[in-house]
Amino acid sequence: MAEHQDRAVQLLTEGILRFQRDVYPARQHEYEYAAQNPQKPHTLLITCADSRIDPEALTQSGPGQIFVTRNIGNMVPPYGEVLGGVSAVIEYAVDALGVQHAVICGHTDCGAMKGMLAQPGALDSMPTVKSWLRNADAAKRAAATVDGGEATLKTVTEQNVILQMQHLRTHPSVAAAIARGALTVSGWVYDIQHGDVRMYEEAEDRFVSVRERAAATPQPVGALA
Repeated sequence: MAEHQDRAVQLLTEGILRFQRDVYPARQHEYEYAAQNPQKPHTLLITCADSRIDPEALTQSGPGQIFVTRNIGNMVPPYGEVLGGVSAVIEYAVDALGVQHAVICGHTDCGAMKGMLAQPGALDSMPTVKSWLRNADAAKRAAATVDGGEATLKTVTEQNVILQMQHLRTHPSVAAAIARGALTVSGWVYDIQHGDVRMYEEAEDRFVSVRERAAATPQPVGALA
């Protein structure tokens, strides 16, 4: 066990040294600016704790641009039920930092969603995880309805994003900001294998690839350069 722990620390240390050698010098001014000025992120991004997700790389965001919170299954408990870390992050991001947008970002091959679909008793050895996943119970039922029987992983992942968007809007800070036109909310599903993101179109009740959206929307000259 100690050998594995030492290996993990070695990998982390090597990563820090590569950052200091290869990344920091080229972006030194960004980090200095971030250190010397209050953070002013434009977006709150709520995503899964899955280690395969890199929100900053996915959105090509720099220091101070996105405010990220992560948990198993990208869950947002409805306001008043679990006033913990997620609720505090939301309130701080909206009321103190004044983010303009909030994203619920699910992803393909999500272990939490697989847990939702697992056989009864499969999560009994992880009671805390089992309890946390109850925040997505309604998504499983909705997915079963959409699929006309047994819910699929793709559909439960999408329905969970939609459900958590609904939960997010129950938070007073979010509801107030939306009411005064200061905040918008979106739902995404990140396709890890293909590097794509599907965004929820509420008017059409479907998830649409950003590639499809970009192709259908005229771009200003130089916008994608």
